[in-house]
Amino acid sequence: MLNDPNIPALELKNCQFQYPNQGFLLQLPDLRLMTGQHLFVRGASGSGKTTLLNLLSGISGVTSGDILLHGQPFQPATAARRDRIRAAQIGVVFQQLNLIPYLSVLDNVLLGQAFAGGKAAVFIARAQHLLTRLDIDQTLWQRPASQLSIGQQQRVAIARALLGEPVLLIADEPTSALDADNRDAFMRLMLDEAGRCGTTVVFVSHDAALSRYFHWTLDMAQLAQGMVEVAACC
Repeated sequence: MLNDPNIPALELKNCQFQYPNQGFLLQLPDLRLMTGQHLFVRGASGSGKTTLLNLLSGISGVTSGDILLHGQPFQPATAARRDRIRAAQIGVVFQQLNLIPYLSVLDNVLLGQAFAGGKAAVFIARAQHLLTRLDIDQTLWQRPASQLSIGQQQRVAIARALLGEPVLLIADEPTSALDADNRDAFMRLMLDEAGRCGTTVVFVSHDAALSRYFHWTLDMAQLAQGMVEVAACC
């Protein structure tokens, strides 16, 4: 089921994060992303990108402020509650893909739903539908993920992240090791399929050329300078 387009997919309000006993303070802009809007986050190493992703995925808790997913409070909350919400409403595509090499393609896609719960038959049908849409032939579904090409593994990672039709998809530099043609193919596949699911995307990269795929952009270097405006992409 597509997410309600009238409810913001992601909201940040007065959010700050500070590591205990350290001077580093990350102040985030107030932000509202509606269903289908995608945010490109650009920043060099050490700019706070990882901290931001940890807050959006609930791995870390905010020091102050609020984060809402689809209108529901996500932060602040207990770590256990954040874990439950993350399993049900957030998908992640990792830089290294993080497929389990000895599991089958289908089992890799289904892995996240073991934590989210739900009817197995529904998710199996959904996984098969996604793999078909992403051009992973049925003859490959029971093969170990390690036997797939890199391009096929990328498609499996997209299917796994979108299996539960999450409110939010977080992508952590998944194109950093790709050449230009494969990078652009990956971006089109990920964003097209996210659009079909009604999923909002937050994509992190140091590659400024990728900003053309996104509605909005956030430069982490500006946060360090105290500039917190989120700018619309051209």
